[in-house]
Amino acid sequence: MEVVRSTDSSTIARLNKAVHDLHYSLFPEYFKAYNYEEINQFFQKLMADNTSNHYFYLLHESGQALGYILFEIKQYHESAFKKSFKSIYVHQLSIIKESQSKGLGTLLMDKVCEFALEHGIPKIELDYWVNNETAGRFYHKQGFKKYREFLYKDLT
Repeated sequence: MEVVRSTDSSTIARLNKAVHDLHYSLFPEYFKAYNYEEINQFFQKLMADNTSNHYFYLLHESGQALGYILFEIKQYHESAFKKSFKSIYVHQLSIIKESQSKGLGTLLMDKVCEFALEHGIPKIELDYWVNNETAGRFYHKQGFKKYREFLYKDLT
């Protein structure tokens, strides 16, 4: 198994299908149906933006891509209310269905932790959709803790 930085938007867009389909099934009111072309174009633009602090890492074995992780270096500036700090924000993690629950997500998260330590970034943040209980268990097992909750109220 190897985890490497990637700018292969087409492979990552294809790998996105597993997590996107899950999100669409859980929250069709928020998510569009998976569209490879749109997602590939989105990733291409993000990868081409030289001012972006986004990083894509691919996990592959014997030339086959099995999953990816997308994260961003975020700098929170000091305000009258909060201190400044830097963190890594994990936007997406996706593993192909056939390879899920085999420790591959842990390999990707380990790479993010390694990256953070190498860059002197002391915190990793993320969120997940509440109905995605598998993700919740995985992140808690990885040592993530709640420190803020996000709520909503439908008015329609």
